Amino acid sequence: MIATWYGVVSFMLIVYIVLDGRNFGAGILHWFVARTPEERRQVVAAIGPLWSWHEVWLVGFGGTLVAVFPRLMASAFAGYYLALMLILWCLILRGVSLEVGGHINDRLWQSYWDFIFVFANFLLAILFGAAAGNLARGVPLDSQGNFSMAFFTDFGVHGYVGLLDWYTVSIAIFAAVILAAHGATYLALKTEGPVHDRSAMWAKCLWTAVAPLFVAISIESWVVRPDVPAHAIHNPFCWLGLLVAIFSTIALISGLSTRREMRAFVGSNLLLAGLLITGGAAIFPVMLYSTLGPENSLTAYSVASNHTALLLASTWWPVAFVLASVYFVFISRRYAGKVSVKRDNQGFY
Repeated sequence: MIATWYGVVSFMLIVYIVLDGRNFGAGILHWFVARTPEERRQVVAAIGPLWSWHEVWLVGFGGTLVAVFPRLMASAFAGYYLALMLILWCLILRGVSLEVGGHINDRLWQSYWDFIFVFANFLLAILFGAAAGNLARGVPLDSQGNFSMAFFTDFGVHGYVGLLDWYTVSIAIFAAVILAAHGATYLALKTEGPVHDRSAMWAKCLWTAVAPLFVAISIESWVVRPDVPAHAIHNPFCWLGLLVAIFSTIALISGLSTRREMRAFVGSNLLLAGLLITGGAAIFPVMLYSTLGPENSLTAYSVASNHTALLLASTWWPVAFVLASVYFVFISRRYAGKVSVKRDNQGFY
């Protein structure tokens, strides 16, 4: 049951990253693909109706994690306090910039909120990437399961590490690039005119850059955690994630080369999901690895709730998941299709 719940919380996080990741990417590229106020409103219109709904999956992930793995939340929230506050403020600033940026017809006002929008999305991609790097590398957990981290210490990957080092910075850069590529693929699907053409160009360039970066961080990951590949090879879900990543890469390349935007977008979504499935399966059952000593690490089995609590969660989670999924399908269909500067669909969100 604990392994199943690990899969459930991983699934919710993957759904959030895939869905909101395209918004991060669109925000990062906001100034590059849109050069006039009308074009910038077009980018906002592409994500405006959906961004707040995507965050429901993040809230659901956090709530499920509290219910199922409470000890992990107690340790991680205290140790990652600084990073979590930064993520929270970036999410707030992104929301505010989307909601109020177009409410005053003043170029200075709009330029200011455009900057906040780009900055918040870029920092969110970097922070989530650094968080992934911290999960893969580990944190300085002591024997009581407690830790705290500054931004950086000696920039090394062993002992009393910080949030940032050469490895986590590499993962953060990779995350920013792949999410920007994901966002560009989404904008190519949702927009038309010059924004579409620039988005398609950026999608090809960024996905080309993703390949060597992925090879680099794969080698770095093997250096930092040499035990993970040997463990991952025996996990069938790692092979499932790799298969999804391989087939989605083929679909992505085919879609980009033949200008089949939906195929490219589906490939982009599945590629992100495949990579995250592989990574999540590779580190299981460890949820927080200790850089001070493997014996201090927290596993899914050591931080899970008791059997009664897990059974209780099994009753309400499916209902909540069905409700969330139904509304997700509804809202996606409601705002399907391309946005255009020629139509009155750049409303304020």
